Amino acid sequence: MSGKIGRERLVAAFAAIYFLWGGTYLAIALGLQSIPPFLLVGSRSVLGGLVLFALSQLDRLTVRSWQDWRHAAVSGLLLFVGCHGALAYAQRFVPSGLSAIILATIPFWIVFVDLAIGDRQQLKRLIGLLPGFFGVALIAWNETSNGENSLPISMIVLLLASALAWALGTVYAQRRAACIPPRDLAGMQLICGGAVLLMLSGLSGEWANFAPQQVTVVSLASLIYLALLGSVIGNTAYLWLLDRMPAPIVATYTFVNPVVAVILGVVILGEHIALRSLVGAALVISSVVVLLCIANVNQPTEKSPAGRDVGQTALRNADEV
Repeated sequence: MSGKIGRERLVAAFAAIYFLWGGTYLAIALGLQSIPPFLLVGSRSVLGGLVLFALSQLDRLTVRSWQDWRHAAVSGLLLFVGCHGALAYAQRFVPSGLSAIILATIPFWIVFVDLAIGDRQQLKRLIGLLPGFFGVALIAWNETSNGENSLPISMIVLLLASALAWALGTVYAQRRAACIPPRDLAGMQLICGGAVLLMLSGLSGEWANFAPQQVTVVSLASLIYLALLGSVIGNTAYLWLLDRMPAPIVATYTFVNPVVAVILGVVILGEHIALRSLVGAALVISSVVVLLCIANVNQPTEKSPAGRDVGQTALRNADEV
């Protein structure tokens, strides 16, 4: 009986990070229909962060130090302002499925960031990135040269920059904040990043042109989905899986999420992605698979101060986009 319950929990947890996180791109697109981008992701981040932080405090009442909050703020700005804020802004112009495909390059950027700060072990992984590079180039060329409905190249660049920001935030948290319990860190990052996003929303004039009564039921439901299902349930399931499964197996969400996002975008939003872009997407996903296979072969056994493998600490912060 306990084995059955264990399998059911594993299936439920993987379903959360596969499908709930895959659905966040659709939720952002629907939320943007009546909520400005910075206000949408800022509200989602603060709400989800408060719930996560409150849950962690129920388990153990701990006052986090100023240094912990500083590390959470730096990584939270990179993860949720640099990535989520840029993603929401770009999704006003770029289809949700295509956005998910470009954000699937996050593992590439993590390799480059680690390599740039002196981790020579990442050199062997560069060969696995080659198909992904060709895939991104093919997508960018096809989507910006389409005469009928071409996308601004600046939005493609912005999405790639948002993936880089997520990678920087992940590596920073791995190296500077590994001693903070995962759920505490996730809540603190969301609160700090969300607060800055709300300030950006005000400074950019979103509040002046925003009327709460104009928010549709669909957009409000999307906001709740992003905060509770995407951030709280998805993140909790992810951390639970990292304690019970090999990190590369858990990280398979990085190539399942784009598939889910593309299907939802086509079925619900009527989005169209050209065949050449789908070929590019296949190249990107194949590179992610290669990277995960290499990580599985060379997975380190050294433990971080938080008690997780160092490889798991890096993945811990690569949660839903």
